[in-house]
Amino acid sequence: MLHNTDRIKVILVDDDKDDIELFQEAFSSVKVKSTLSFFMDGAEAMDYFNSSESEIPQILFLDLNMPKIGGIEVLTKLRQMNRYKKMPIAIYSTSSDEADIEDTLGLGANIYIVKPNNFEKLKKAIDEILKIQWQYENDKLDLRNYLMVFD
Repeated sequence: MLHNTDRIKVILVDDDKDDIELFQEAFSSVKVKSTLSFFMDGAEAMDYFNSSESEIPQILFLDLNMPKIGGIEVLTKLRQMNRYKKMPIAIYSTSSDEADIEDTLGLGANIYIVKPNNFEKLKKAIDEILKIQWQYENDKLDLRNYLMVFD
């Protein structure tokens, strides 16, 4: 359970430096107390998640198309690991293809965000997601009911 003074730990996995910078800038303006870490590809992220000493984030933002290990593979592997079955995962992708959205939600993603080309939309999406995540954490709500799509 999070308390009012706790910070939501957020991880972003994305190979595009410009997208990371934009996300960091939008993230820094949200009202929910939170910290952001990031990895440049799925392999780096899996190294982190495979460590028993890694801290489980309250939410993971995951790009689909990355070198080494793609987002679908990371999502699939994480959902097979007991430690991460309940961790909220938001797919953060340029793809607005309905098949990608359905596939990732079917594999266990909780949120699908089409990367906005508008900074204000990105800020609003991140802010809403973190507020909802904070609410789920504090009220111990069932994450199986936690599905959202931002387009």
